Amino acid sequence: MKRREFLAYGAGLGASGLLMSRGRPAFAATSLKFDSYVSETAGPSWVDRWFLEELEKRTNGEVSIRSYWSGSLNKVGEHLAAVRDGTSEITLISPGYYQAEVPVTRGLEWYFRMNRSDALQQVCHDVYNQFQPLRDEWEQRHRSQVLYWTTWNYAPLVMREPITSLEQIKGKRIRGYGVATDVIERLGGIPVPMTAPEVYQSLERGVLDGVYGFDFITAVAYKLHEVAPNFYDIGDGPHGPATVVMNKQVYDGLDEQVRQTITDLSDELYAGKFAEIYNGALTEYVSIAKNEGVKFATFPEEELAAARAAVQPAEVQAWIDTVATPAGIDGAEMQRLIDEAIAKHDPNGKMLRPSEIAESI
Repeated sequence: MKRREFLAYGAGLGASGLLMSRGRPAFAATSLKFDSYVSETAGPSWVDRWFLEELEKRTNGEVSIRSYWSGSLNKVGEHLAAVRDGTSEITLISPGYYQAEVPVTRGLEWYFRMNRSDALQQVCHDVYNQFQPLRDEWEQRHRSQVLYWTTWNYAPLVMREPITSLEQIKGKRIRGYGVATDVIERLGGIPVPMTAPEVYQSLERGVLDGVYGFDFITAVAYKLHEVAPNFYDIGDGPHGPATVVMNKQVYDGLDEQVRQTITDLSDELYAGKFAEIYNGALTEYVSIAKNEGVKFATFPEEELAAARAAVQPAEVQAWIDTVATPAGIDGAEMQRLIDEAIAKHDPNGKMLRPSEIAESI
């Protein structure tokens, strides 16, 4: 058996079955586990479901996917180790949950720097292809193949009681996630770390005054608006870059045509399918939110500009100084590539913000 055939068989991986026919390998049906810590109605799950369903369809059933949603296979915070070690074949990774383990990827996570979430997906894709330390972080350190970059659409500021100015965030207890906690602090709020399932009850009891860093679709799906109906667009741009990855040994053991199908599907997402899927989902959830009493609002441009100045470029510089430099990462070079990608993609972004959709329906 040739070395590659042996690796593919040895990886067999319990996922890829190989049958020997006249001395040549023939791939049998390939069963893969997709493992997500969020529900199938959460923001990125709309894109993930499309990708996985199309992968099954376009391989004529050669690939079948067993999906495990809402942490039913691995708990929150366990998914990176699971895909790296082969417990899961495919998983969604949000870097905010793995801050010590993906320091380079954290250089993609910031606010008040661009406008469109589909453009952020393109930015992540470009920088991944251009910045070797980012590829090495996934392919070498975590033994994972990035299938596609994704995002958590947009993160409104969700408040129990209405506010009329961003100044009124000061002193408020606001649940944050990842870099969102930095934004809360820089705007004068008190960030409160908390897992998503605890948020509704904490808002209901008044333990929290608000939520930030919770994407719009998931906020509505979790019914946060029942206890906090005030949704504010603070001009912060896209929220939550993330990625869907596959165990690298599994990926390398797949039939070449299956790998090409994965590439084709990813290319379709980058070419506009991502924005199409998300615009449809966002429109549906804005309609639900409006019908169920959500009040959409924003603030005057001068307030948004002041918020922007309070966060950037300090937020990016903090990553360079406290994360990249100690880890030996050329943070300035990575951010230069990001600036170039933003200039290239953001003007062409087509993914609408919930506040924009709300104005039109």
